[in-house]
Amino acid sequence: MREDNTRTGFFEPEQFTGVLGHLPAAIQPVIEFAYITGWRIDSEVLTLQWHQIDFAGREVRLDSGTTKNGEGRVFPLTDDLIALLDAQHIKHLALKKSGQICPWVFFRMVAESRGGKKHPKPIIAFNKAWKVACVSAGCPGRIPHDLRRTAVRNMVRRGVPERVAMKLTGHKTPSVFQRYNIVSDGDLRSAAVQLSGLTSGVRGDQVIGVQAVKR
Repeated sequence: MREDNTRTGFFEPEQFTGVLGHLPAAIQPVIEFAYITGWRIDSEVLTLQWHQIDFAGREVRLDSGTTKNGEGRVFPLTDDLIALLDAQHIKHLALKKSGQICPWVFFRMVAESRGGKKHPKPIIAFNKAWKVACVSAGCPGRIPHDLRRTAVRNMVRRGVPERVAMKLTGHKTPSVFQRYNIVSDGDLRSAAVQLSGLTSGVRGDQVIGVQAVKR
């Protein structure tokens, strides 16, 4: 018997906004970045450092050998990404001014002991916060990797050509990419709206024809 373990989870815009609003402030930019780019959170988003961000060239880079397929990757900075990264960079500069060097784009402030001074630390995991946020937003059972599926879906629906979207997200084969291009009930309803009126003119002509015969 065929066993199908392919997940089909994704986020509608209002679901994403709901989950984002229930996450800790330090985690929110991580999730927003993943929602836009579709990059893998553990190995490609949380590991990002400032030397990979090129504000002048308006792009963020993943070096060869750091991705799942071993290939480097470039994602042009959208207006949303620039706003997100600008906010993170302001925090980075504030830490630098206070004498704390933080190479990571995404970090959380952690104290070595209760009541002690906080220092920036890379974000390793946020499983508990994620589960609580999903339940609070009415989306229990969703996983962070669903953001990757969502990004693919968003790109396709905004008219990004498949081969370009694959380059942006790092999918190597069309077959895997298409598994991430999830169709929702909303997509089907949208298609119904787009298909409305296909035969209305024909039906009108038929009615006119029938009436002519009767006369």
